[in-house]
Amino acid sequence: MLATVKAWARRLKRDVHAVYLAARDPRTPWHARGLAILVAAYALSPIDLIPDFIPVLGYLDDLLIVPLGILLVIRLIPADVLEEHRATAEGRADRPVSYVAATFMIALWIVAAVALYRWLEPLLLDWLR
Repeated sequence: MLATVKAWARRLKRDVHAVYLAARDPRTPWHARGLAILVAAYALSPIDLIPDFIPVLGYLDDLLIVPLGILLVIRLIPADVLEEHRATAEGRADRPVSYVAATFMIALWIVAAVALYRWLEPLLLDWLR
């Protein structure tokens, strides 16, 4: 069973990448492109609708929203375009991680944390007085 889950996760990861690539392809219909960008961004983003630290519900959105979104987008993308991008995604799976993207996401989290602190600081100071 563990092997089946791992294979499913690998296919899901490949399909997320393929959906991202298909969203940039002009042969993909505009409505599929828009939905593909949203699904891929949500799947790759560390920010969730329901935070993962909330028991059960935190992972439920990852187990439902991402696969259902990918399934919907896959149905909207022409089959030949999808197969081409699946093959490309499969070939890129062994490539190293993008340090530029990782740096960008870390910087985004730092900026969000600083903005949240600056927004909450006056409220906290008033509350402590």
